[in-house]
Amino acid sequence: MVTVRPHLWFGNNRAGEAAAFYAEHIPGSSVESVVKAPKDVPGAEPGADFVVEFTVAGLPVIGLNAGPDLNLDEAFSFFLSVEGQDEVDHYWDLLTADGGAPGPCGWCKDKFGVSWQVIPKELERLSGTYSTPAEIATMNAMLKMGKIDVAALKAAHDAA
Repeated sequence: MVTVRPHLWFGNNRAGEAAAFYAEHIPGSSVESVVKAPKDVPGAEPGADFVVEFTVAGLPVIGLNAGPDLNLDEAFSFFLSVEGQDEVDHYWDLLTADGGAPGPCGWCKDKFGVSWQVIPKELERLSGTYSTPAEIATMNAMLKMGKIDVAALKAAHDAA
């Protein structure tokens, strides 16, 4: 059977640390296996973590410690669908802490360089297919935000 899963290259050699962090803090996440680097792998210390298989909220992922020249960027992100402002606040604070960084429109980066979209289900319900004035107003409000503010989304939707 053919399968597909993300394969992330951690240029800072933190794949194992990232997998353990996600397993500790994101429900449905776990570390499945860690393969140690064999002798003679360029840029890898023998015996160091090399390939890490893990799950993030039920999604199987492969992490590779790829050396200093290859880094993750915003071209890939995890879409974290959450319930309500409390969960938005919780995951936003968790992911942007200790070297992570906030971004626009619900996007942020964690301390491992992985990009995330922390999106409340209310945004999806209120913005629909972006075809009514209320849905467009919701989207326009979101475009002005960093961390998503559910009350502001609802206000923009209801005012349209």
